[in-house]
Amino acid sequence: MRLRKNFIITFIVLGSLFLSSLGFAQSKQKIIVDCDLGGDIDDAFALSLILSSPELEVLGVVMAHGQTYKRAQVALKIIYLTGMQKIPVIVGRSTPTVVGKDTGTAIYNDQYYWAEGFSKLKPSNKSASDFIIEQLRLYPKQVVLITLAPLSNIADVIRKDPDALKLAKHIYSMFGSYYMGYDGNLKPDAEWNVYADISSAKLFISSGLSVTFAGLDITTTVRLDKEYIYRLVQRNSPLTNSLCGLYSLWGTDKATLFDAVAVGMLIWPDLFTTVAANIEVTNDGYTIINRNGNNDYQIGMSIKKDEFIKRLIQRLLWQNLGEN
Repeated sequence: MRLRKNFIITFIVLGSLFLSSLGFAQSKQKIIVDCDLGGDIDDAFALSLILSSPELEVLGVVMAHGQTYKRAQVALKIIYLTGMQKIPVIVGRSTPTVVGKDTGTAIYNDQYYWAEGFSKLKPSNKSASDFIIEQLRLYPKQVVLITLAPLSNIADVIRKDPDALKLAKHIYSMFGSYYMGYDGNLKPDAEWNVYADISSAKLFISSGLSVTFAGLDITTTVRLDKEYIYRLVQRNSPLTNSLCGLYSLWGTDKATLFDAVAVGMLIWPDLFTTVAANIEVTNDGYTIINRNGNNDYQIGMSIKKDEFIKRLIQRLLWQNLGEN
């Protein structure tokens, strides 16, 4: 009788553990990330954090701004080396990188050399806007969209299907400068993701979406000292080797983690405070608070910077992507 009772208890415990494991798998947060990987190094840190986060299910990595095919090569190589080949990479609409001039030219960023000629994986043949619309309509109110680049792809979505982005569960966007500018200056600046495509930024702001903004106020002072880069070099994993290779080509001593902070707002909300506000984009690319409007958006106001860096580095060091 006691043996039978013990068997039943064991069966219940094991069954609970199994169901819990299934529940964890099902509870992964679906995301789409739109980024300009291969420019500043913060996109590489943001993508590395995303890939290292088991609570996220990445539906796609979308490339925005400039030579989007070259950006896609960088993403494809990272995904291949880390064994994440099931994640599609989507080439967004190519745009000039000379702000305000339709020259048709684009800068060849040094990080592109890291993936030059890579062809073991191919990008999706869908357009960025079609892919985003398809996923949002396939999983209504289940997908978090993270934007880390000028908003050309997002504007294309709005023009093609004005209601699609309203099907997102939420949007986190590295966007704007509200009370603080670059390098901690107390005067706001025209933040790059806004300034590089002002018309798209205006369309984004006027579309009535549910957005949390990681502006310069919480991103511009989050910098990674060399000691952390040395630790990542010593880790010697496919992911950290990729990240450090891109960092060496980027060629600046201290990385500011603008885009990684925006990802952190989703993963670790306990590290941030936000305030509700209404935002306008000016014709010269500034983001201003409209005191008379509805407080439709959330703006990041503070970050526990040291804890954020600690958690970020821990994830990058503890992951074993591509090593099995």
